[in-house]
Amino acid sequence: MRISDVLRIKWIDIQNNRLNYVMGKNNKSGSIKVSDKAQKIINYYKKEKRSNNDFLFPELKRANLNSKRDVYRKMKTAVRKFNRDLKEIASLAKIDKNISNHIARHTFGNIAGDKIPVQMLQKLYRHSDIQTTIIYQSTFIYKDTDDALDAVIGNG
Repeated sequence: MRISDVLRIKWIDIQNNRLNYVMGKNNKSGSIKVSDKAQKIINYYKKEKRSNNDFLFPELKRANLNSKRDVYRKMKTAVRKFNRDLKEIASLAKIDKNISNHIARHTFGNIAGDKIPVQMLQKLYRHSDIQTTIIYQSTFIYKDTDDALDAVIGNG
């Protein structure tokens, strides 16, 4: 999920251990299982729940939802803060790479690329065209080409 979609999650979107949401970028709906790790985060925010229509996370709770500009500003401020926090965590972990929420989405693609068929990745990304997924993944998928090269010239 994009961070903007995460920030828009409402309590009503979580039902029967599933997160049902509509992707902001392309209006595609989907449903994903809430993992145990995600459930721990959700439980942390339960004490702040005011209603089922309330946002799960606090960043948009005070936004004027009738003002696209106010929602955009609050979203942009939150993303900037989260990106700074990720950079600080990376520094503490001695990770010498650029880190952001957007890069985290790509990192999922990098990890998943050798493990999940491209058709399933297309579903997870909610891409309309499989070519978009192939292009998106092309910078990550090395295993097939590495295996093919090893088959021809050997490994060693």
